[in-house]
Amino acid sequence: MTKSVFTGPVYVVRDNIDTDQIISAQFLNLVPTIAEEYEKLGSHALDGLPASLYPNRYVKEGQMDSDYPIVVAGKNFGCGSSREHAPIALGSANCQVVLAESFARIFFRNCVATGELYPCECADRLCDILKTGDVVTVDLDAATVTAKATGKVYPFKPLGDVRPVVDAGGLFNYARNSGMIAAK
Repeated sequence: MTKSVFTGPVYVVRDNIDTDQIISAQFLNLVPTIAEEYEKLGSHALDGLPASLYPNRYVKEGQMDSDYPIVVAGKNFGCGSSREHAPIALGSANCQVVLAESFARIFFRNCVATGELYPCECADRLCDILKTGDVVTVDLDAATVTAKATGKVYPFKPLGDVRPVVDAGGLFNYARNSGMIAAK
């Protein structure tokens, strides 16, 4: 049984967070299938954000994982170049869900293909409602986000056919599990 409810503090970013901000180009030589390089990718997740706008870093200096399992964003999250390292870096840093007003299509597809995290498109502009550190509960089955402090519930677009692919850990695992391709 895969997990369907995620609770934790959020890390809030704004509009047009591109893949260079999610994982800097200098780390694209890291190979995610090598365990120690996968971990290193996570330690650099969102390190391309300008410190002047985001003084509270997503992954603290010297740590491998983030204290924020949920990222909240505005419009067009994951725009820019097509790099599957972006959702992989977030997943490696222990991000489980990204709640955004909208996603760049290629980033959304890379989230699904890699199975690293759930990209949930919200009707409300949560980046204007929540602040970094606020605790929320994301319920994938109900397609809702509940803010702990206020009890307010915000809907998001159900993941539909995308969810079982992310649940399986990505496209290849899903294809193997469903018999589309031979198991290893």
